[in-house]
Amino acid sequence: MFVFVCAGCGAELTAPLTEVALPAEAHQQFGNGLQLPVLMEPGTYAVEPEPWGPPWRRWNEFTEEEAAARGVYAPVFALSDGLPGAIVVAPGDSRGTVLIPESAGGYCCGLAWTDGPNMACERCGLEVAARVDDCSLWQAVWFLPDAVRRVPFDGPAREPDAWTDLLAKGHATPASEPMARWAQQQETLWWRWSPRWEAAAGGALAHLLVASEGRPVTVPDGRVAHVFRNALDALLPAGPPPKRAVLAGPGLPAPGEDADIVLVPVHPQTGETWAAPAGTTADVVPIPGGVWLSMAFPERGAPVPATGGLPDGVLRDDPSAPQPMFSFRIDRRAFLRTLSRLPAVRAPWLREIYDEVDMFRHTDLF
Repeated sequence: MFVFVCAGCGAELTAPLTEVALPAEAHQQFGNGLQLPVLMEPGTYAVEPEPWGPPWRRWNEFTEEEAAARGVYAPVFALSDGLPGAIVVAPGDSRGTVLIPESAGGYCCGLAWTDGPNMACERCGLEVAARVDDCSLWQAVWFLPDAVRRVPFDGPAREPDAWTDLLAKGHATPASEPMARWAQQQETLWWRWSPRWEAAAGGALAHLLVASEGRPVTVPDGRVAHVFRNALDALLPAGPPPKRAVLAGPGLPAPGEDADIVLVPVHPQTGETWAAPAGTTADVVPIPGGVWLSMAFPERGAPVPATGGLPDGVLRDDPSAPQPMFSFRIDRRAFLRTLSRLPAVRAPWLREIYDEVDMFRHTDLF
């Protein structure tokens, strides 16, 4: 475990934290005017390996070689000229900081990172972080990598769960959840697809298209089909022999020899992609562990009979939870962000798909 301290005066700026994988939805902007929850679980932090935060440079300010050197292979709106290694924590895990009112810029209903850092060390005044809680953005505190230092904390170490433990705990990400618009009362919550699912689908679809090599792809029925089938059928040609994609991972049978693509989980704590069994030649498509778990074992967490009243804040699910008000849509920004960072996007057929989505075509899918 670690605490982060001010690089200027050494004051502690966080509670003791354990590192986990950066969530797929870390940079997501979801819907319009919606209240998103806290990004990180209490007691955890994650690191963004790419430069993130202002100042930003538009795509036309880069040469193709400069962008490729940064691992970006297709046009994006802008790239950060900040430092790599920003640290994200839950707002409740920050300590010893104060807001900078003149830098508290946001897009609409709250704080964002538009004016640079908006939090300073309470002791010495050094600008150290940006608090984000604007509508349609995940609530988080992003510490500047050059403004803080990581210091070991003398406490019990938290070892990552083994894959079997993750299965036993059943930390699946629900496919839908109740959400509210900014300033609405709790009684006006409405159900829609989970933003975590839509972000996960965006990243996974980019990898699926690369693995397809321009051929059709079949996916198993159920939640996998609900998420990917329409997009794959719309974006890939119908003529050539299809490739077969299947779910694979802990708790599932080994993929058969006829599997061309395997959809496997990413460990939510270590960021490690599950390793297919030796001898498997199928292409690997990573999916965030909680979403994969819900796809692979959809009955996990089903309601069971109980006696007595429900605790405050627990939603009754007999009958089952309400269905989302809208059809499932893959997160467009997550798809483009992932695909732009895969070298295969430079292939003409895949670049054509990228450009069409970037120009808001296929809006029924994204």
